[in-house]
Formats: sequence, structure tokens, C-alpha cells
Amino acid sequence: MTGVTMSERPRRKRPGPRGVPDPADDTGDPTDLAGLLGSVARGDQEAFEEVYAQLSGPVYGLVLRILRDAAQAEEVAQEVLVELWRTASRYERSRGSATSWAMTLAHRRAVDRVRTVQAGKEREERAAAPEPDYDQVSEQAEIRLEHQQVRRCLAGLTDVQRESITLAYYGGYSYREVAELLGVGLAAIKTRMRDGLIRLRDCMGVR
Repeated sequence: MTGVTMSERPRRKRPGPRGVPDPADDTGDPTDLAGLLGSVARGDQEAFEEVYAQLSGPVYGLVLRILRDAAQAEEVAQEVLVELWRTASRYERSRGSATSWAMTLAHRRAVDRVRTVQAGKEREERAAAPEPDYDQVSEQAEIRLEHQQVRRCLAGLTDVQRESITLAYYGGYSYREVAELLGVGLAAIKTRMRDGLIRLRDCMGVR
């Protein structure tokens, strides 16, 4: 753009929500927005004033519906309109109406703001969260290591020993119930569980 700087961009009052023109084409707009954007791309400030007048309300309305915060919606809407001023030359009539292009920019900006705000809240929550107690962390680490060792030692037992001990100590079954579940005599189950517990104790280094 030549002859016009951003400092010369017209300053407007806060845009208020207005009806959104039909995005299917520009024929329903009071003025041909596609043609106006072409003029804006060449630095025409008056053309931008007309673009601003036609789009400020719809842009603000869309952003407000997404953000649900008037102050942030006003800020983002102004960012969108500045982006229209800066990037008007990127608009291509063949790819859709000017209104549709502008509303797409507005939607993208609003979604980005939602993500930024959410990320900020998550950072604050993490920063405010208390540091885990050292003893608690140590205890949890020891429990995990112990569980890993138990699984490793259980893997070294026979199938019947491992199944019997798992059912009795983790499933809460009695010796008789374990014998019935595995289809093995009660005496045999008791013997195999005793032998399995001895091997398990030795594997874990319990004395």
C-alpha cells in the first residue's frame, strides 16, 4: 500500500453488533466489498472507512459470540479490522465473497484468543499448585518399585502357584474357593501356595 500509513487508519468508536450480510456473495451488501478491498489494497483510506462501516458490526458480533466477553471481543474485532487493512491484497474474489473472507479471519482470531486465554489459565493453575511432598513422592516411588518386583517374582512361579496366590491375596478368595476355581484338591492348593510363597519371599529378599 502506498501513501497511507497505519497511523492514518480512521479511528472508530466501539463497533456494535449489526446484521451479518449474506456471505454467499457481495451483491446483498450496500457497496461492493470486493471492489472496496481492491481499493484498500492500493492504500485508499476512504475505501477502508466504508469497509469498516460495513464489517465492524458483523465482525464484532461474531467475535463476541465466541469469546462471550465484550472487552476482549472489542479488542479482537479491532485486530481483525487492522488485519483487513494490512492484508486486503490477499483477498481473491474467485475464492468467495469478501464478507465470508472477513468473517473467516474474525473466527480464526477469536479462536486463537480463546486458546491463548485457556493456556494462560492452565499455566497459572500449574504455578499455583503446591509442590508434592517429598516423603509422599518417595513412598509412591517405592510402591511402584515394589509392585514391579512382585510382578517379576510372580512370573518366576509355576502357573498353579501364581494363579493360587493371585486369587487368594489379590482376589480375596479362600483356599477352598481357590481349589474349586482351579479344579485342584484343597491339600494340593495349600502345598503349592506355601511353596509359591516361599519362592516369592526368597525372590523379594524378605527374611
